[in-house]
Amino acid sequence: MSLQIEFEQGRRALIVRLKGELDHHTADVVKARMEEAIAKEHTLHLILSLKDLTFMDSSGLGVILGRYKQITNKGGKMVVCDVSPAVYRLFELSGMFKIVSIQDNERNAMSSLEVAL
Repeated sequence: MSLQIEFEQGRRALIVRLKGELDHHTADVVKARMEEAIAKEHTLHLILSLKDLTFMDSSGLGVILGRYKQITNKGGKMVVCDVSPAVYRLFELSGMFKIVSIQDNERNAMSSLEVAL
């Protein structure tokens, strides 16, 4: 299965929705498209919605960690939401939740950033 990426730009937050599998086959494309969207839209905050992400490996963790660094270097915050149980477990095992904030859904993620779309 391939990966689909959807972007929605708010006032100061970019919502990125991933659908499919984020693995070593798709990681470079996701990284490039997210980097470009973050830079182009002058994004301060990033919300990563993983509701339809069916699989992720360590390459995907690398992509997420890299975007976290990109956003925090700009003084922004990153929130992950709608995480499936399998991806949640990978985040737990990797210690990612010690770094990245998690919320149940996009609305809560926006509220946690105190940003309105």
